[in-house]
Amino acid sequence: MSELKFHPIDEIVAEIAAGRLVIVADDPSRENEADLVGAAALCTPEMINFMAVHARGLICAPISAERAEFLDLPQMTRRNLEGQKTAFTISVDAASEITTGISAADRAVTVRLLADPAATADSFVKPGHVFPIQAIAGGVLRRAGHTEAAVDLAHLAGLEPAGVICEIIHDDGTMARVGNLGEYQEKHQLKACTISQIIEYRRKSEKLVQREEIIKLPTDFGEFDCHLYRISTDDTHHLALTRGTIDPEKPTLVRVHSECLTGDVFQSRRCDCGGQLSAALEHISKEGGVLLYLRQEGRGIGLAAKIHAYKLQEEGLDTVEANEKLGFGSDLRDYGMGAQILYDLGVRKIRLLTNNPKKVIGLGGYGLEIVEQLPIRLPSNPHNEKYLETKRLRMGHTL
Repeated sequence: MSELKFHPIDEIVAEIAAGRLVIVADDPSRENEADLVGAAALCTPEMINFMAVHARGLICAPISAERAEFLDLPQMTRRNLEGQKTAFTISVDAASEITTGISAADRAVTVRLLADPAATADSFVKPGHVFPIQAIAGGVLRRAGHTEAAVDLAHLAGLEPAGVICEIIHDDGTMARVGNLGEYQEKHQLKACTISQIIEYRRKSEKLVQREEIIKLPTDFGEFDCHLYRISTDDTHHLALTRGTIDPEKPTLVRVHSECLTGDVFQSRRCDCGGQLSAALEHISKEGGVLLYLRQEGRGIGLAAKIHAYKLQEEGLDTVEANEKLGFGSDLRDYGMGAQILYDLGVRKIRLLTNNPKKVIGLGGYGLEIVEQLPIRLPSNPHNEKYLETKRLRMGHTL
């Protein structure tokens, strides 16, 4: 089967603005799926019916976090255990102008209402037949998902930031992949793009990271330049330690390290974070490169929750089970901001020091190319053997 033909984002935006559907494909190393995407504000019964008949997946309506809060749409579940942490809210139907809510016409009314600035929480009943999904602030520049892509495309088209999406499934019930949708695209005359294209398009005109200061930082591993970055979407700060000159034409040794107070500062033996940080600093000190220190403690759940998770691990749960029992996913970290910081530093080609394959997803749209992935090999100890085994078996780390 033939592959998709991709179109410039300007053409994709024009299709969205005209009320037509487009195909949006994500990174092959993420879900490797393609969705039909349209604007919620221009949703018609014909669009819903086309999705139901020719895409067959779950019809959803991505909206911004602010919109979800305004419409009083809580998360569908307190514990989001879905693989990509897709933020489904409780399902809805329009409170009027519909019958049972499931017909194409009824669902189109509900989807349009989600994008209607005049709508309020009272405009909907819950549960219903339309599934809103909450996008994160910053869109595809922070999360390379179809939810954020749909909201971003609607916004780029000058419409309310809300979309309607549906996964494409083959006639035999199997998921459609980027490499076998060419005939589908030609048959239905649909334009297509990738999420990486949207990232690249937005990156050229928008910048969510700002370098505030640079200082000299002498360490036991040598002297580094320490760059302080602020993220405009949430006003958080991250650090980048660089050594040597960064040449965009040459591969740069990079370590993306997420904050771990217990491991990095107190040298806790319950994890391997402190050891990985020291090994990376030593490696970069010798070869030159970048250590990006992201302030997202406990794989994104925060310090307090991590300590509570440690207590659950003492009672027999593994690191993933402990996070889930507290109502968190196994990994809530955000690498989109880190990618923008690396680009701002002048990095273009990366030799990535990591055991975590998730860190390499969707970087193409940021103008970054990973030319080599280098694992950090460290010996285990009796306190972290189960932790490391869980990361290998349940989180796909190469240990």
